[in-house]
Amino acid sequence: MKRLFKVVSYLFLFILFSAITQIGGITLLLSLLISKKIKRNFNGKRLIIFLSSYLLFTFILVPNIAPIFGREKIKFGKPTNYLTVLLNRNYVKSELNTLLNTLSQRAHYENKDIHYLDANFPFFDGFPLLPHLSHKDGKKLDLSLVYETPDGTISNKQKSFSGYGVFEGPKAGEPNQISKCKDVGYSQYDYTKYLTFGSINNDLHFSEKGTKLLVETILQFDNIEKIFIEPHLKQRLKLNHPKIRYHGCRAVRHDDHIHIQIK
Repeated sequence: MKRLFKVVSYLFLFILFSAITQIGGITLLLSLLISKKIKRNFNGKRLIIFLSSYLLFTFILVPNIAPIFGREKIKFGKPTNYLTVLLNRNYVKSELNTLLNTLSQRAHYENKDIHYLDANFPFFDGFPLLPHLSHKDGKKLDLSLVYETPDGTISNKQKSFSGYGVFEGPKAGEPNQISKCKDVGYSQYDYTKYLTFGSINNDLHFSEKGTKLLVETILQFDNIEKIFIEPHLKQRLKLNHPKIRYHGCRAVRHDDHIHIQIK
């Protein structure tokens, strides 16, 4: 029974680590094999070997192998949350890297750093980047909304540790797609509110000018296929371009980030 519990536990960890990092499951198996080969016993042996192996793969091996699969690490902009990098969720097609480089040069608001959230895993088209439905081919990327200080200065900060989950909800008179989706049973629609890892910088507020300028700058690129943003923000910011689409109730709400994808 003890052996069965151990096997089931490792199977669970393999699935969990694979789901959230792509390489974590394989790293776990390899670290267990290495642990068996090392005869010396010490406290935390398996954990230390696993963490060391994972960091080696993440920062040394994976970036050099990913181009074989047509992807590369994001080179331009800054991660809103460094877990994105640590969990290997920062890989894109080279064309998207080129877009980010040019975007940062074209953006005219005061702070030119483009802050990115989840992108894609480094390997294999079709491998899901949970909880996202479409981040599985190197062509998708989430960008942070733009915020400003009370005096109107564009800020380099966000309103949650993860970059997700602090919503800029609909105002009176604006379309409320959130309520419509939840009313017909899509209860997951605002689940990212549980993934903030904590709210911060409560003095900041949503920058309509900065966010609109960011979206309009992105739209200048011919290889942009779609941009997802919540309908009430699209209306508020007067963004009427046909490439700005609604993502559907099966996804999660997009008034805490902007989703872009290339052709």
